[in-house]
Parts: sequence; C-alpha cells; structure tokens
Amino acid sequence: MKVEARIFDLVAGFSFLMAVVYGFWAKEPVGIVALALTGGLALIVGTYFRFVARRIELRPEDNPEAEVSDGAGELGFFSPGSYWPVALAAAAAVGGVSLAFFHVWLLVIAVVLILIAVGGLVFEYHTGPSHN
Repeated sequence: MKVEARIFDLVAGFSFLMAVVYGFWAKEPVGIVALALTGGLALIVGTYFRFVARRIELRPEDNPEAEVSDGAGELGFFSPGSYWPVALAAAAAVGGVSLAFFHVWLLVIAVVLILIAVGGLVFEYHTGPSHN
C-alpha cells in the first residue's frame, strides 16, 4: 500500500503545484479550483492508503527485496459473472433520461431501480448468518 500512497501523494503534489502555476499564468478561478480539488481528493486517497499500510502486514509489492514467487497463491474471490452491473447501468440510464427530460415520476422509478440493483449487486453472494 505504500507504493499506492506515494503515487497519490505525487498526483496531489503535482495538482497543487499546477494550481499555483495556473493561478499565476491564467488567473481563471474555475481551473484553479478544479486543480486544487483534484489535489485534495488525491491527498485523501493517499492518506487512506498510508493509514491502511500501517495496519496490514507487508505485501510483496511493498518489499524491494521480494521475488515474483512471493506473490503466488490465492488472491481472493472474484465473481465469475454477474448481471447486476448491467441492471445498474440500465437503471442509471433511466435516471439520466429522467433528469434530461425532468420527469419526476420517472426519476422516482429510476431511484427505486437503482436501489434494487445496488442491493442485488452488494448482496449477490450473501448467504445469511450462519446458525451454529
């Protein structure tokens, strides 16, 4: 996680530096705000990665002396296939159309569809509490 934190710290520093340069050069407030917010968001993510890196054990990616074989093994569970992202995209498209034409009734339907799709995506592999 330390590598990722460094990357986001570099992006944050670059964005803040470019905000200062852009402020002196262009004197246009919207670009300065956009660059400053980009730097702030990158700083938030970098800080989170640095915080997590202190709490977990050293990964092979963070060890400069690591071998390729150190990263071998199971990486976790990955879904073989799911239709919920398609449903979520369709519900978001309905929401976009409802906002474009400002149909409040369709927006209500879209919000319900989005909540159903997000719930389906989140709980796709939930089997319930195990009863011992």
